[in-house]
Amino acid sequence: MLKLEDFRGIVEDKTLAEIYARARGLYGKHIVHVNSTYMGGGVAEILYSLVMLMNDVGIDTGWRIVHGTPDFFEITKSFHNALQGADIDLTKEKKQLYLDVNRSYSRFAHLDHDCVIVHDPQPLALIRSYRKRQPWIWRCHIDLTVPNPQLWDFLKGFILKYDQVVVSSEKYLKEDLPIDQRLLPPAINPLNSKNIDISEEVMMDYIKKAGIPTDKPLITQVSRLDPWKDPSGVIDIFELVKEKFDCRLLFCYNLASDDPEGVEMYHKTYQKAKKYVESGDILFVVGNNDLLVNAIQKFSDIIIQKSIKEGFCLSVTEALWKQTPVVASNVGGIPLQIVDGEGGFLLDPQDINGFADRIIHILKNPDSAKDIGQKAKEKVRKEFLITRLLSDHLDMYNAVINQKS
Repeated sequence: MLKLEDFRGIVEDKTLAEIYARARGLYGKHIVHVNSTYMGGGVAEILYSLVMLMNDVGIDTGWRIVHGTPDFFEITKSFHNALQGADIDLTKEKKQLYLDVNRSYSRFAHLDHDCVIVHDPQPLALIRSYRKRQPWIWRCHIDLTVPNPQLWDFLKGFILKYDQVVVSSEKYLKEDLPIDQRLLPPAINPLNSKNIDISEEVMMDYIKKAGIPTDKPLITQVSRLDPWKDPSGVIDIFELVKEKFDCRLLFCYNLASDDPEGVEMYHKTYQKAKKYVESGDILFVVGNNDLLVNAIQKFSDIIIQKSIKEGFCLSVTEALWKQTPVVASNVGGIPLQIVDGEGGFLLDPQDINGFADRIIHILKNPDSAKDIGQKAKEKVRKEFLITRLLSDHLDMYNAVINQKS
């Protein structure tokens, strides 16, 4: 069971004492989080650690998962994509199904807590089914830079009922949203299986069990197989790198219950990569084991993150914590984590040649890669650990529950 005291030696004692002090103003309060899945993706990973730590410091905190049909998750995935700028066929029937699932779920999810935190668009409309008696917060983990206007207008009708909207980057703050908005970047837990320090022996054991050869440098993208992660573009980059440096590409992917596009994207990506899969130069490994993902991120020579849109991207944070150089798109929350040339390199997501050049540079200069990694880990320690997120959450709850400015 995760406890705040476990972080002694990772963060300063002063930081832990400040967290305990912030929690005192919330004793006797009951908080609940609502999202769409208990595993797969950064939201579930954050909540798993955050909810345990909230309870450990003395605040009763629950976690609910919205129950939806496959049709519901098809619709909400299209919402996710449209919030990041994609087109959407927002029919009356789709709106009604979305509302019906949220209303049905409200019948047995009794949200009579002192504060309700709803994550992303799937359960956003829950607030419509309750007589509001407490603060509600909408935590959006998606890139809201240029949302689809039709969908944004539909969802804004629910968002206006909330007391606060929380986003991951300053770029996502919305001028047309006349309610309180707060910036709160996500964070990783350095003590969970995905991020804990593992020995070389354990790392190699997982690498070999996964069938990953060790004879060539390894470039890896750790992510869902999602159009916004652009796995097709990753293959294009690999082809350019392969012409000048013999290496291997690995897709370490996962499938989440609220992401119906995952299987389809896997088949599309596999078909494009087929000749390289047959030659052993491109591998697909399901990241269904956190220690395996840990080992892959640590073993890889480079982590690539070629996102077209990105809320924050905790897989970048995880790689930086392990001091593995990252070559990533300069989008969403990624530039909050990487200063170009310090911890990795940032590029326009369409700059295929630039991605290839930076990857080749790192492969040819492994010593400089080590320097990059050391700077990156220290930045993560200061800014993107779960203890910082816990502290920020306590401040947020104190403000909205106790009406403090």
